[in-house]
Amino acid sequence: MPRRRQPTARQQRLGAELRKLREAAGLSGRDAAAMLGADSAQVSQIEFGTAGVSEERVRRIAAHCSCTDAELIDALVAMATDRTRGWWEEYRGLLPTSFLDLSELEYQAAYRWDVDFLHIPGLLQTEDYARALFSRRVPELPADELELRVRHRMQRRVIIEDEPPVPYTAVLHEAALRIKVGGRATSRLQLARILEQSETGHATVRVIPFDLEDFADLGSAMVYAGGAVPRLDTVVRDAPHSTVLIDSEAQLGVFRTHFRRVEEVSLEPARSRDLIHRLAKEL
Repeated sequence: MPRRRQPTARQQRLGAELRKLREAAGLSGRDAAAMLGADSAQVSQIEFGTAGVSEERVRRIAAHCSCTDAELIDALVAMATDRTRGWWEEYRGLLPTSFLDLSELEYQAAYRWDVDFLHIPGLLQTEDYARALFSRRVPELPADELELRVRHRMQRRVIIEDEPPVPYTAVLHEAALRIKVGGRATSRLQLARILEQSETGHATVRVIPFDLEDFADLGSAMVYAGGAVPRLDTVVRDAPHSTVLIDSEAQLGVFRTHFRRVEEVSLEPARSRDLIHRLAKEL
């Protein structure tokens, strides 16, 4: 297979998972190369995602590494053989690759969790809200790039709006609902959008109210994308100049715990909708 110049995050993740299998079995890159009838450079390229890998080779690697998790192996095969060219490809070369990687991650997710304390998550944002956020970026974005980012964010909503929708849960702090991004009119429409989605049946919105006592989990803001198996879950965190994808099993366990904690202290969906209705009336 031809070498890739810029592997996607999904392609890199496949390579990383194959490397984990090899290392867990105590095999060197040279051992893997001999087993595949390849050379060490080819193995390295596969593990860095710069070269593709066939289903036959994925299954051979798993067998030689004594991996008996059939669901994991099937999920890795699906990643290796997937040839999807999603809607996000139209933005390649126009937006940072992190935007495209997030779109693909969402598209492939079995479920999606969001936790946010200051902003409405992207999947729930209205166009005006998103435009107001992007317009405050420093340095200021050129008008055409700003509109590209807004359009991209609106297209991301396809995973919870089209059939079949991805099961979605958002846990928001009341602060995120009260901050008037873009002004009162924009905020009013934004709250209406959240209420609309919360009543669809596949999207759950829960609110952490201001009057909750002893709340200190502000560091647990996250995007959590469930994989075909738990080992392939991914957490997305914001960094100063980009986003960071987290996939180590230990870290994933930490973020699952964080999510359960904030979910447990949040209001039930019906009470959350009541609070959002009340906030909308105050605008």
